[in-house]
Amino acid sequence: MKAYKDLSKEELLTLQKQLNKEYEEAKAKELKLDMSRGKPAASQLDMEMDFMNVLNADSIFKTEAGVDCRNYGIMDGIPEARKLIGDVLGVSADNVIVFGNASLNIMYDTVARSEIFGVMGETPWCKLDKVKFLCPVPGYDRHFAITEQFGIEMINVPMTEDGPDMDMVEELVNTDPAVKGIWCVPKYSNPQGYTYSDETVKRFAALKPAAKDFRIYWDNAYVIHDLYEEKKDTLLDIISECEKAGNPDMVYEFCSTSKVTFPGSGIAALAASKANLDFIKKFMTIQTIGYDKVNQLRHVRYFKDAEGMKAHMMKHAAILRPKFEAVFHVLESELNGLGIGSWTEPKGGYFISFDALEGCAKKIVEKCKEAGVVLTGAGATYPYKKDPKDSNIRLAPSFPTPEELAMATDLFVLCVKIVSVEKLLKEA
Repeated sequence: MKAYKDLSKEELLTLQKQLNKEYEEAKAKELKLDMSRGKPAASQLDMEMDFMNVLNADSIFKTEAGVDCRNYGIMDGIPEARKLIGDVLGVSADNVIVFGNASLNIMYDTVARSEIFGVMGETPWCKLDKVKFLCPVPGYDRHFAITEQFGIEMINVPMTEDGPDMDMVEELVNTDPAVKGIWCVPKYSNPQGYTYSDETVKRFAALKPAAKDFRIYWDNAYVIHDLYEEKKDTLLDIISECEKAGNPDMVYEFCSTSKVTFPGSGIAALAASKANLDFIKKFMTIQTIGYDKVNQLRHVRYFKDAEGMKAHMMKHAAILRPKFEAVFHVLESELNGLGIGSWTEPKGGYFISFDALEGCAKKIVEKCKEAGVVLTGAGATYPYKKDPKDSNIRLAPSFPTPEELAMATDLFVLCVKIVSVEKLLKEA
C-alpha cells in the first residue's frame, strides 16, 4: 500500500470521498458496541459459574488451623489465601495481606493513609508544600485519578518497551525529595502491554530516593494474565530485588483476582516488607474488623494452589486470544504501510495501545462514537487527561463478542483513515 503522506492532494480528495461514503454506510447500521474498558466477556463469566458452588450449606467453613471463616478474626487474611496470593506473586505469605474485593481500593487507601498519617514516621503528605508522583505514560487512568484527587503533582515519564525511562526515573527520584511515588503496571502494562525488563526491575530496586518515604506502587494486575502458554512474558520479583539492593521497604505490590474470578467479587492483596505491613496493620485495626474470609476460603477451595489458578487463566486465554489476534489482523491488513498509525501486540493483559497521527486521537474517538462504537476517551491514558500529542488510543478487545469485535475494529480503522486524510489535506 502507498503511504498516505505520499498521495497527491487529488488522490487524497478521491480517497476522502470514498471513505466518507463507507462511513455513512457504517452509521446506517446503528451499531451499539463498547470497547472502552477491559471488562471480561459474558463467556468468561459463564465459564466459571462453578466457582459459586464451592461453598454451600454442607461445607466446612474452617481454615486448616480451625478458625471459623463465618466469624470475626484474622484481620490480615486467612493463611491459605495469603499463601495462594504469595505463590502467585512469587513472595512469602508473610509478606502478604489479603484485603477485600479490589486492589484499586488498597491503592487509594495507601495514598490516603500517606496523606493523613505519613509513611512509617515521616511527615504526613498533607503537611508538605509539594508532593509529586511519577506517571509512566501512556498509563492507567484510574491510577492518575487517585493522585489527582489528592492534589498530587503528576510528572509524565515516557514508556519504552523495557518499561519507564529509567534515566529520568533515577534523576527525579534520587534528587527531588518531593517525589514520593511512581505508578507501575510492570507486566503487560496498561495500555501498551509491555513487560518491564530484568534490567529495569533491578534499576528500580537500586534507586536511592531523596525522600525516605518514597514508594514504588507496583500494580501487578496482570501477573498471570498471559495469552500464550508457550511464549508468555516473565517478570522479576521486585520484593526480593529490593531486599537484595538494601531497599526492602521501598515497594508496595498490589494484585487482585478481579479478572480471574468475578470482577468486583474477587480478593485483593498487598505484598510488602514486614515493616511496611506492620505499619499498615496499626491503621487497619481501627479501619476494619476484618475482610470477607468466606470469599477468601472460596478462592482457596476453588483453585487449591497457584498452579490451579494459572491453569484457570489459560481458559480465559482461550477466549481472549482469538479476539486480540482478530484486532491485530485487521490493523495489519488495513493500516500496514499507510503511515497513519502504529500499535502494540502484547502477549497478555487486556489492552492494545494505538498511536494515531499527532492531533488525531480525539477526532477518531468522537467519530467512532458518532457511528456507535464507544472507545476509552482520548487523553485518558495521561495524567489530567492531557495527551500532549493527542495521539494515543486504548483499545479493549475483551468485552465484545467476536462478531461485534470485527465490526467495531473495522469501524475504528475506517475512522483512523478518515481523520488522517483530513489532517493531511489541511497540511497539503
